[in-house]
Amino acid sequence: MFREALARISSDFSRFLPGAAFEDRDAWQGVSGELKARVLHDAEEASCRSWAVIRAQDYRQFSITGNRSDFEAAYFSRRRMLNDLVLGELVEGRGRFLSSIVDGVMLICEESGWQLPPHNSYERGGPRHPLPDVERPVIDLFAAETGALLATVAALLSGPLDQVSPVVRRRIEHEVHVRILKPYLGTHFWWMGNGPERMNNWTAWITQNVLLATFSLDTDQDLRHRVVQKALGSLDCFIKDYAEDGACEEGVVYYRHAALCMFGAMRILDHVAPGSMAPLWNAPKIRNMAEYILHMHVDGRYYFNFADSAAVIEPCSVREYLFGKAVGSDALAAFAAKDRATSTAPHLPEEWNLWYRIQELLTDVQLPQAFELKPAGDAAYPGIGLFVARDDRFALAVKGGNNGESHNHNDVGSVTLYKDGQPFLIDVGVETYTAKTFSTRRYEIWTMQSAFHNLPTFGGVMQSDGAGFAARDVRADFSPEAAQISLDIAAAYPEEARLRAYRRRVSLRRGHGVEITDDHDGDLPAVLSLMTRDEPVLRGGSVHVGALGSIEIKGGGDIEIDTIEIDDARLRISWPAKIYRLRIPFVGKRLTLQIV
Repeated sequence: MFREALARISSDFSRFLPGAAFEDRDAWQGVSGELKARVLHDAEEASCRSWAVIRAQDYRQFSITGNRSDFEAAYFSRRRMLNDLVLGELVEGRGRFLSSIVDGVMLICEESGWQLPPHNSYERGGPRHPLPDVERPVIDLFAAETGALLATVAALLSGPLDQVSPVVRRRIEHEVHVRILKPYLGTHFWWMGNGPERMNNWTAWITQNVLLATFSLDTDQDLRHRVVQKALGSLDCFIKDYAEDGACEEGVVYYRHAALCMFGAMRILDHVAPGSMAPLWNAPKIRNMAEYILHMHVDGRYYFNFADSAAVIEPCSVREYLFGKAVGSDALAAFAAKDRATSTAPHLPEEWNLWYRIQELLTDVQLPQAFELKPAGDAAYPGIGLFVARDDRFALAVKGGNNGESHNHNDVGSVTLYKDGQPFLIDVGVETYTAKTFSTRRYEIWTMQSAFHNLPTFGGVMQSDGAGFAARDVRADFSPEAAQISLDIAAAYPEEARLRAYRRRVSLRRGHGVEITDDHDGDLPAVLSLMTRDEPVLRGGSVHVGALGSIEIKGGGDIEIDTIEIDDARLRISWPAKIYRLRIPFVGKRLTLQIV
């Protein structure tokens, strides 16, 4: 798909300017007064702060304790400060922030390594080295982000930086070449793709930023051709792992680092080699990849989440809007424009990618003419076994698939349910990343376990991880009256569960509620877990979930309710200080839930 673009590249590549240069005062004066005020406020605050100190022991902390958040707080604070200062200088144009910008640039250039400690490895899943080796740079997600950031600074502030000293830009060019471009062309990193080996968001995310760094700087044509050839191969390796339906198995949060970064790479390529991407903008798979986020939206900031995604995510940005425009999806463009308008921080102050922030300031977002944005409807993503159904009150998602997916949680067969836009049956999500998150001990973490999803256990035995632990005989039927999804999830459990079959049938009877019927054929006691945000109260044979609604239970025994304290910062974005787990034992072989 992407490699075919080489035949449409017949001449030298042009340069890519990631925004408007400092000298284009008309463009920067066109930024709205409100946005300009926010940008200048952040730049002024940044200019008064001290740059974070990063010591060798800070880098080593991950290898010693598994903690990665402390180092990352200092690492990303530098990049966000530099972003704030650069944007302030671009919109104001008076040189007020230039000295601090040079300090930030040189400080980042002096870092021993741009890769994060948990990514400081030379092979997929290999040992993480406690300190970066300056003679063997690692290109991870944030090394590539850093290269793109500095290249963007050099491209847009070339004149002012050269007035301070030509050394500043030369230093940027040197570091980007040594840390990004040379290893990119001379080393094979796993995320570049290797035949059938499965890729993930890393491939698109890093490829976009390598292209951004390559074409924002004044690189030679031979290097550009070699980078493009390798990048197109990587993009093919990335997109091969998507089904034609375009679903992101890593969840809605990673859509922004996967499909949206693929789009960013395509935008750069289409600019530097006009027409090279032309046939791809009309490809059904790419359009489906673009619209995925639209179908995962529930209400407000709530989305259907699975894998390492949160239930509450930030509003859309210009990137989703531009993706919709590029693939001819008025629905996505309108959704993104409307969603973006709800943002309380439209200049993306927490974003570390400067190009994204510049797009927010310079792009004129307009709703497609004569387009009526309709509520999202049902959606079927058989490629990952995900099905979504809705009516006027309920929004339901059923997750099949397998337990070998990228950023997997052991959640085959789990159900997520919203009522009136509020979480009823929840997917908890993922805690703050630590060394354990991406290790062989991943499934010791409670949020990864099937017992903390809306799923059964058998004598305490939970689902196992691996692609072989999967849903079987998946069926979905959608009609105006009802949506019905059924699947057998017995194969998601190991042999010690002594389970022969477990047929789950989930029905949204439009206008009447949701029914879940589970039929169990096994030798061990079955107990169904249900996760809720609101406190459940038992009343006879029913459970009242806060003020949202009730669950009538047939075939269940005495219910136990666990209160789970939530003190993790990442989980608290989505959930209150306490969430709840109901444990409902099967009395016989069938358990039925009527949810209204």
